[in-house]
Amino acid sequence: MLKSIFTATAVLALSTAMSNAQDLSAMSWDEIVAQAQEEGELTWYVWYLQDDLRRAVQAFEEEYGIDVTIPEGTNASNADKLLAERDRETGDIDVFAWGYDSFANVTLDELFMPLTMLPEDAGRVSSLAGVDGGDHVLAFWGNQSGIAYDPAHVDAENLPQTPEDFAAFWQANPGRFGFNYENGGSGPSYYQNMLRAMTGVDFSDGEVTDDRIAALEPGFDFFNEHAEHYVITAGNADSIIRVSDGELWMVPAWEDHLAGLQNRGEVRDDIAFYIPEMGMNGGGNGVAIPLNAPHPAAALVFMNWLTSAETQTMFNSTFGTAPMNTAADDSAALVPNEQRAFSTVWGAQPFRGAVEEAFIDAVILER
Repeated sequence: MLKSIFTATAVLALSTAMSNAQDLSAMSWDEIVAQAQEEGELTWYVWYLQDDLRRAVQAFEEEYGIDVTIPEGTNASNADKLLAERDRETGDIDVFAWGYDSFANVTLDELFMPLTMLPEDAGRVSSLAGVDGGDHVLAFWGNQSGIAYDPAHVDAENLPQTPEDFAAFWQANPGRFGFNYENGGSGPSYYQNMLRAMTGVDFSDGEVTDDRIAALEPGFDFFNEHAEHYVITAGNADSIIRVSDGELWMVPAWEDHLAGLQNRGEVRDDIAFYIPEMGMNGGGNGVAIPLNAPHPAAALVFMNWLTSAETQTMFNSTFGTAPMNTAADDSAALVPNEQRAFSTVWGAQPFRGAVEEAFIDAVILER
């Protein structure tokens, strides 16, 4: 009996949410904007840079007269809330932000509204990092890992591009190159792409076998042979700060992280950044509207604003993100567009996790 009640409740909630989406689909865009302004508010669940993003969305609030609330919360707690509320007739989340690869772990049309009511914009990005968001997810934040370096000590015309180049730099400048293996993804992006480039192992295949891990051993040996020439840092931030302080000359970093620190005056603004030709991982974050969003029209108008070329240009200049609209101006980016061809996709799980464990065992614990 209880199971039947829960099932009936879930079906009713889904039916109500689908009805709301259908109601909006029957409206013109001007009618949706009018409905959004009548709703007057929305809640955006995003887990990072919340104070900075609250300032950024003031432009939307001023343009449309719609208040945006960004609650405190972590990535995990926001995702737990999304899933816990999925069977409620009306939830608390209007716009939900997530790492783009995380959207591949759920059935999109069971959780999120279609975005087909948005005005047509060919510049928007719905496929990122090997994940197709279809009609339900749009990218709003592009990030890219690469190498941050001190131009006072490193020649911009002779930057390392391959594992062999990096080894030569390590040997010529012992103790001046560092990378993290935890507390952020820039270091793992670096060593995993080094391993891929040296061994030819296909990281897009998530299968874990003894043979596939064994095939990485030449790469592990490479890092061990040069262990005395490079430094292990405590994390993403530690790496950049040590370059800014002049201790290190080159470190893996995130483009948006470095740009944000520079914009806030927390590290030197002359630190440069590039993506090596061997490749380093890129990706980003997406947004979607839960089926049971309490303010669906306001959420749609916000999504349209957030993914527009104008807003993506502003995010590029303010946060250093890679624009997620092809019509945006990326002239404030730390790297030129041609280097983005070297962006690679994160390795598939569970193989990626197995590689990280193997690297720690074979390289980090052997230092």
